[in-house]
Amino acid sequence: MDEEQVRDQMDAEMLQISFNRLYELGNQAIQLGLIAGHGFQGGMYEILKDGEALTMSPETAQTYLEELIQNKT
Repeated sequence: MDEEQVRDQMDAEMLQISFNRLYELGNQAIQLGLIAGHGFQGGMYEILKDGEALTMSPETAQTYLEELIQNKT
């Protein structure tokens, strides 16, 4: 395996870790009653809150959920 393949594999693994973290945060927010649902829709991340669908990048969604949870606890 050459250096580029190793780098690509590491990038893919980091992306998977980020998505896993995002899903964990979304599920925690549901359990706390902060949101109604979450998931990917059309390449963007969608959070269902207060009867609205909030659409944002995965990075923004992670920050949003972290802050939402932190403010609740």
